[in-house]
Amino acid sequence: QVQLVESGGGLVQAGGSLRLSCAASGSIFSINAMGWYRQAPGKQRELVAAITTAGSPNYADSVKGRFTISRDNAKMTVYLQMSSLKPEDTAVYYCNAAAMKRRDYWGQGTQVTVSS
Repeated sequence: QVQLVESGGGLVQAGGSLRLSCAASGSIFSINAMGWYRQAPGKQRELVAAITTAGSPNYADSVKGRFTISRDNAKMTVYLQMSSLKPEDTAVYYCNAAAMKRRDYWGQGTQVTVSS
């Protein structure tokens, strides 16, 4: 089992920045990639960014150039630096860990609200 604890959400004005953190514990040796998803009201959950153990990132087109995902393997923590935030970035952001045997683990979610 893997436990994920997120922090860093909040309310910010358009154009502002926030940094999300997600700390993993438990069977961390089983984790392959970690990432962030988001779900806005009435919409499906979507991938925002992901990063492999080797540090290779992947971004949704909508956040490229604005968001940066990084990972500290020693702390088993993944970060999402969000800049130039837009109202359409408003959503609940979920941390995800993709582990061996195709197991997925999720954090509890953190609200990000961007006001116009």
